[in-house]
Amino acid sequence: MTPVVTDGGKSALATGVAGLVFQNPILLAAGTAAYGRELDDVIELDALGGIITKAVSLEPRAGALAPRVADFDGGMINAVGLANPGVAEVKARHLPWLASSLNSARVLVNVVGRVVEDFGEVIARLDDSPGVDGYELNVSCPNTRAGGLEFGADAATLSAVVRSARAATTRPLFVKLSPTLSDIAQAAEVAVNSGADGISVVNTIPGLVIDLATRRPVLGFGTGGVSGPGLRPVGVLATWKVRSAVRVPIIGVGGVGCAEDALQYVVAGASLVAVGTAALANPRVPGRIVRDLARWCARNGVARLADLVGILEWPS
Repeated sequence: MTPVVTDGGKSALATGVAGLVFQNPILLAAGTAAYGRELDDVIELDALGGIITKAVSLEPRAGALAPRVADFDGGMINAVGLANPGVAEVKARHLPWLASSLNSARVLVNVVGRVVEDFGEVIARLDDSPGVDGYELNVSCPNTRAGGLEFGADAATLSAVVRSARAATTRPLFVKLSPTLSDIAQAAEVAVNSGADGISVVNTIPGLVIDLATRRPVLGFGTGGVSGPGLRPVGVLATWKVRSAVRVPIIGVGGVGCAEDALQYVVAGASLVAVGTAALANPRVPGRIVRDLARWCARNGVARLADLVGILEWPS
């Protein structure tokens, strides 16, 4: 018998993830909404499932040279350089605002570091802050102690980062993995075995866009991370690979611009879906996705969207 949905599908979107209840699965991806305040007069943040904050490091970071962001016909390329005011200011100014402004949306803090120990130290300094529900570890950033190699590219280093973070908190930890890893499923296994509660996939793909008039890169840094619609199939495949390897919640991110895009991630194995580039272009897109997902559930008689997580049938 087809389940009856009586509230327009809204209750169908609630889901439990890593011990937290999210009112719906749609998040703002890290770096797309800073620490929330910037969008307060633009969208209803508290109507979303949650927000993943802009990166937080131990010390302030000035970031990359301008220009930092550019559009191209396949999406967007950016090199922000993890610019942020540092953990002290985030704790003193930004997290209190989030705690006082959000009643329903969850807050995950994106954490970066220059060396392994930085991740645990940032979390230790933030962990008594009100309103923090969990953390996302950006292990795609360069490890200065290892000559710039990504933290996630080496199993031992990845394990050390997660264990450092795990020792600093009992809150949920999501590890954000790069699509350029040679074996993203194995990296997910390492992260989970080291204490991660969930995995985020994927980060951006390195790329280069050239301004032919100047014969120079369009970005001040030169190369940058590619995001937008072209990244979606990469992220969906990574979600399926990770789902096949580990049984922890997954945050799918990359190229999501509508409800159908989000549903692809859900079917591939994601419990939560983060919206990035589309939200930068139009901050109202995430709210529209929530409404459209509710309508889709009502229209298709889906009582719980969570029941569709990972139901992808692979060709035999």
